[in-house]
Amino acid sequence: MDAPNKGFAFAGSLDELKAKGRLVVHGRHRPILVIYDRGRVFALDNRCPHMGFPLERGSLDDGILTCNWHHARFDLESGCTFDLWADDVPICPIEVHNGEVWVKTTFGHANPAAHWRQRLADGLAHDLGLVLAKAVHGQLAADVPRADIVRQVALFGAQNRDGWGVGLTILTALANLLPFLPEEEAYLALFHGARRVAADCDGEAPRRDRAPLESRPDPTALKGWLQRWSNVRHREAAERTLLTAIASGLSPPVLADILLAAETERVFADTGHSLDFINKAFECLDLIGWEHAPAVLPTIVGQMVAARGAEESTAWRQPADLVALCEETAKQLPDLFAASRARPGWSDHATLARELLGDDPVRIVGSLKAAVRAGAAPADLGRSLAYGAALRVARFGTVNEHADWETAHHVFTFANALHQMLDRIGTAADGVAAVRAVLHGAMALYLTRYLNVPPARIPGENGEHLDDLPADADTILATLLDAFDRQRQVDLAAKLVARHLSLGHSPQALIATLARAALREDAGFHAYQMLEAGVRQFTAWGNTDAGRHILIAVARYLAAHSPTERAALQTADIARRLMLGAELHQEAGA
Repeated sequence: MDAPNKGFAFAGSLDELKAKGRLVVHGRHRPILVIYDRGRVFALDNRCPHMGFPLERGSLDDGILTCNWHHARFDLESGCTFDLWADDVPICPIEVHNGEVWVKTTFGHANPAAHWRQRLADGLAHDLGLVLAKAVHGQLAADVPRADIVRQVALFGAQNRDGWGVGLTILTALANLLPFLPEEEAYLALFHGARRVAADCDGEAPRRDRAPLESRPDPTALKGWLQRWSNVRHREAAERTLLTAIASGLSPPVLADILLAAETERVFADTGHSLDFINKAFECLDLIGWEHAPAVLPTIVGQMVAARGAEESTAWRQPADLVALCEETAKQLPDLFAASRARPGWSDHATLARELLGDDPVRIVGSLKAAVRAGAAPADLGRSLAYGAALRVARFGTVNEHADWETAHHVFTFANALHQMLDRIGTAADGVAAVRAVLHGAMALYLTRYLNVPPARIPGENGEHLDDLPADADTILATLLDAFDRQRQVDLAAKLVARHLSLGHSPQALIATLARAALREDAGFHAYQMLEAGVRQFTAWGNTDAGRHILIAVARYLAAHSPTERAALQTADIARRLMLGAELHQEAGA
């Protein structure tokens, strides 16, 4: 029999359909369920959009089709669900000719990009993991640029929660990694970012808009005001000041200088998270466009003004008053920088990093001052600090408590954020006020020295051979993923990373594998931070000894926190297979 129109398949006679009530059309397409109900014919995907259960086994009552597995209910005519967690079921056009029922075998939407954009909005608004996963997959399949997906999620997060949260940090960190990721990992990264933003916003009050001042003071005045409001914890005043700076058209580097000066009014605020959030807000705007600065940048002010500084901590005051040491040194910075004039050729980053790992705070500060005299720019100091902090993680002694991994992690991610901010500021401002954050980071690094007692050995140091490990790149990376499948494989993961890089294999392939290891887990906030900060710092150092040490640090941290239940990966896999037309339930039964 010939189809009345191209793309239609014969489902059966109308009399047969009336007698049986429902038929399933099989072929090279997805199975299609055809139903006769109350004098009308309907056709829809036979797979429940929730978990793929055959809807032909469902029950029908009053125009509502109910899946008999998890009891998701659907409007038979439109396919729309009454239970948002299930998602809508695709419907198919039908034609009846001469007593024959024909059904169109293609599933789709007139405007797939617009459809899946709306579904992403629905998933974000109601915190629906499966809907989010399908919407991300659908947008990618419709060739929606990854940056557009990031923008939609980021703006939702900025508008539907009163302040920057860990979800937006995770989204930005994973979006920064997208250039390193193949298609499947990019899908997982965007899904994880979206689900964490949705979880952050679930049940939260939306953000209230605030307005800039009607005047346009000069940058110096705005900088002083923001420091003042941060000091006295006046959030409204701080937000209006920042909005005024944005409305004045100040460049991102100048805005970074203003914010970093205010942020460093407190020492190592909120164990480094406050500064990391500020940096991530800037990086988010790099990704989605600076025209969104008024919506995004003020979200970090609440935490900044409310943050608790380390100056309130006993460890920073006794037995040595580290806060007083930082303050005294900060007063000397303007003269030091004025006398030295940073020289682009300064290159003793690794040497300074090792000096920052010392056990005498006065000598550590002396090393920083000596580096400035020798021509180090603020960003150079930040880079050295970040490498020193990475070495803390690379040499983390596993005899410490497991929670101590986070102590080392906090210093590293703080140092990475500071390096990125100082690099962004560059020569747009004097940067002296912001450089005191390097002093804070150096003292935080000093206080974590116990984490390297005794220090773990970095694989490949002192002529250590790794010849007992595989040499082929694919085998090394497969073995590394296998190590992440088991607990307590910190040392093996470090050795495999060292082996891969020492043999000259592709760093990009290694980074993609580390990302795959993190993205398949129900990873915590810190794991995403650690991965992205490590990749950032490796990019700065390249495949040098320092770069290898940084990726070793990342692998050790991830291995210490793997494996997990991988529940989110299961959701992502279900969504992917449903979107690709797989019959999940029948496969499972087989």
